[in-house]
Amino acid sequence: MLSLGPLAFAAPWILLALAALPVLIWLLRVVPPAPKRLSFPAIRLLYDLKPRDETSATTPWWLLLLRLLLAALVILALAQPLLNPRAQLVGGGPMLLLIDDGWAAGRNWQARQQAADELLDQAERSGREVILLTTAPNREGVPGTLNRLRPGEARSQVQALLPKPWPGDRQALLTWLESQPLPNSAESFWLSDGVDSPGATALASRLQRLGALTVMEPEAGNLPRLAFPPESGVDGLTATVARAPGIGPSSLWLRALAADGRILAREQIEFPTGETSASKRIVLPTELRNEIARLDIENDGTAGSVALIDERWRRRPVGLVSETSFQASQPLLSELHYLDQALSPFSEVRRGRIETLLERELAVILLPDSGTLAGPEREALQRWVREGGLLLRFAGPILASTVEEGGEQALVPVRLRQGGRLLGGALSWTQPAQLAPFPSSGPFRGLTIPPDVTVQRQVLAQPSLDLNDRTWAALQDGTPLVTAAQEGDGWLVLVHTTANPDWTNLPISGLFVQMLQRVVAMSQGVQGARGDQPLPPVETLDGFGRLVTPPAAVQALLPGNEEPRFGPTLPPGFYGSDQARIALNLAPAIGSVTPLGELPGGIARLGYERGEEVDLRPFLFTAALILLLLDMLISLLLRGLLPPGRMGSRAGGTAAILAVVALAMASPAHAQTQSDDSFALAASLTTVLAYVRTGDRDIDETSRDGLIGLSRALQRRTAVEPGEPMGINVETDDLAFFSLLYWPVAPSQSALSQTAISRLNSFLRTGGTIVFDTRDQGEVSFGGTSPGLQRLQQMTRGLDIPQLEPIPDEHVLTKTFYLMDSFPGRFTGGTIWVERPGGRSTDEVSSVIVGSHDWAAAWAVDGNSRHRFPVMPGGEVQREWAYRFGVNLVMYALTGNYKADQVHIPSILERLGQ
Repeated sequence: MLSLGPLAFAAPWILLALAALPVLIWLLRVVPPAPKRLSFPAIRLLYDLKPRDETSATTPWWLLLLRLLLAALVILALAQPLLNPRAQLVGGGPMLLLIDDGWAAGRNWQARQQAADELLDQAERSGREVILLTTAPNREGVPGTLNRLRPGEARSQVQALLPKPWPGDRQALLTWLESQPLPNSAESFWLSDGVDSPGATALASRLQRLGALTVMEPEAGNLPRLAFPPESGVDGLTATVARAPGIGPSSLWLRALAADGRILAREQIEFPTGETSASKRIVLPTELRNEIARLDIENDGTAGSVALIDERWRRRPVGLVSETSFQASQPLLSELHYLDQALSPFSEVRRGRIETLLERELAVILLPDSGTLAGPEREALQRWVREGGLLLRFAGPILASTVEEGGEQALVPVRLRQGGRLLGGALSWTQPAQLAPFPSSGPFRGLTIPPDVTVQRQVLAQPSLDLNDRTWAALQDGTPLVTAAQEGDGWLVLVHTTANPDWTNLPISGLFVQMLQRVVAMSQGVQGARGDQPLPPVETLDGFGRLVTPPAAVQALLPGNEEPRFGPTLPPGFYGSDQARIALNLAPAIGSVTPLGELPGGIARLGYERGEEVDLRPFLFTAALILLLLDMLISLLLRGLLPPGRMGSRAGGTAAILAVVALAMASPAHAQTQSDDSFALAASLTTVLAYVRTGDRDIDETSRDGLIGLSRALQRRTAVEPGEPMGINVETDDLAFFSLLYWPVAPSQSALSQTAISRLNSFLRTGGTIVFDTRDQGEVSFGGTSPGLQRLQQMTRGLDIPQLEPIPDEHVLTKTFYLMDSFPGRFTGGTIWVERPGGRSTDEVSSVIVGSHDWAAAWAVDGNSRHRFPVMPGGEVQREWAYRFGVNLVMYALTGNYKADQVHIPSILERLGQ
């Protein structure tokens, strides 16, 4: 390779052909141009025997210069010129390409694949073989065999490679390499995830012994972050995230998502300079809090940036201690009745004796004043509280008499004094007491106290130095109404009055329900019962932090495996059953993120943020082709084969040549412009699938090839016979001819003009459908900040977008032609958003559909009908489902309310039957 600053030639020996240009000049000057032919009818002998123009004996200098330039462009193009070339490979052995594909690689995966593709281009130009290695263990724990691949074979494997949701094992890879027949010399490239792990330094040393080693790693600010499982608090969840050390102040967004992809909360977390962890409280109503299925860090895209939420954070089984039958003859006098009515709307309520309740896991036990506790029962409750349970106890006549008689005060948070207090009554001068405002540090803060809630009787607490700290609620005179104390890992809570209206009217107020909700919400919750049986996988995370169907290699979670070793047979995810799932999260096993440490001297360390290598051959060949056409036209003009018409003068010929030059040099964009008539005919004579041209050549080619593949599938499977797909310029083209537009979101696409916005709004209002594809492999969540979604929001600013929602299970799109419950493309796992029912749609077809699955790439075929891109992770089965979604999508857009009506057939038939 010959380098000249930012320009290099991969085949510099071809430049020697430039030395032949003088010979070409001599040949062009020696060989005269072909003689000009003139018509010579006999009648002109009398007045025009001599031609006006002499035929040139030599080639004109300007034509000679044009042909020399043409030859020079061809020679330069054959020399494979490169702009911003990468460093040339050294040595003569194979290239060893090592790729980190563990959990930490997901965040910068596209940059890693691009770097690998450029390195494979270098190997291909140099004629080198490639040894491809990865650090994440497979099912057997080792890479397999050490094979030398051709660069093309290695490129196919790199394109199909995906990050794994478990850590890489560099030490195991090093041990395996020591047993393999490595080449004597090789240049190695390590595409690192930037995170340190055992064996990293030793692995680098071993690769360096083979030859030159280059380590590529992301910047410290682009290292992955960790999202840890949250801690349950009084009125919310406390989420903790971690980042790598040595970074200045930064922030991230943490999202709380429901199982259907809805964003329930989105909180910004700030990292001060030098801090590696930060926490944030997520405050939600109990109903929404119980819907949280996962917490994730926006735009991280790794298994470590996701914290799955199971029943420990949502499920709050409550036990009501009942020594007798719950169905009393007078329920309005029973404390159990009021407690059951208050708890049932938001908790699972179980009833029974203490020993019966403790046979199953409980988050809270409510103990009304219904009897005294025997010694074994008291000890069992104390042990349960110390292990993390919350005991909520109510006072009453029995507890008051026990205190009055000087009995043992067990399972109470404060010492009680003899002599309760009676407020109001026929023989009392006092009035029933009202509640004081709740302390700002307690769980009841912010609750509104109705003025009609009063207390007539209570048991009193013995004064102590810490009584105020243990008081959660008090009366206006300062005497405690609710006290609490932590006991081991659990809580003891005492309400100093009854749970029925005997001593207070609090149980018949809405405040009573709110107070119980707050107390239950601060409990630790429970897991689903694990028992002694293995728990099968339900859903597992992939390398991008998305829940997917468990791969075949995943095994069941064995009982007692509290600290699992994550790997191919046990990835993070949900295990158990749909009714009782246990979340296995990766972050606690990782603990912290440490940047890649010091490596042995002589190793080059580079970042992924480098200038892109540009191949100049297409530009040079295009310019040479234009000059060749220009030369042919000029030659025809000079020979008289293209007479300049009636101009008959040199000026006229010159004008014609200049016109040809102008046409040859015209912009490709002008060459592609269609006349209004031809455009209308092409779009209206047959059904046509259309895509929006983004200006990015690769994306537009993928869209076109994708719609070609989908059109062929429609022809084979349905009655639809679409014509050649058309690329649409939303700024100039008429959209009225189309019912469906496929719009891939490109980072380089410019903002829409007011004219385009008006055209698109008219298209949407008159029944058209636009499918926006962000193509970013990520979850599309409105309110998120993924690059594709950000660009989509910026690009569609001003469009009349209707309200959207995640596609319902019974949406028409799930059954238009094929029955489907997922809509994969080249990628899968994201949420599809459609227009919310009741919007402006007049034909029950969503005017806007938004996804991130890169559908066109899954449909795309080349000239030989071969698929252009691999489909991940489901392979050809997933591609078939992608085609089925495309068929459903087209039928959905074309048939309108005809297919929508089919959904209502059961209701219609039922009405007819009546």
